[in-house]
Amino acid sequence: MIKPLADRVLVRPLEAEAKTKTGIIIPDTAKEAPAQGKIIALGNGKMKDGKKHDFSVKIGDKVLYSKYSGDEIKLENIEYKIMKEDEILGIL
Repeated sequence: MIKPLADRVLVRPLEAEAKTKTGIIIPDTAKEAPAQGKIIALGNGKMKDGKKHDFSVKIGDKVLYSKYSGDEIKLENIEYKIMKEDEILGIL
């Protein structure tokens, strides 16, 4: 497993919905990149003015982020995103 550094977090994107609320099945080619994920690991925290600032999120939180944020990585055939905490839009 990767241990993020500084204020970065490791996020496992959640699968995009395969079906709409009305029951229409969405083909794989039409699915949007997921913009929700689960926090898997946290870095050490951000240092500012000589003080360490704790994260606003914790491991296991389900978060919302911009679909173009972070860098995609693949470990043991599982896709992850590694991003700065500032790129997270909110906790679900």
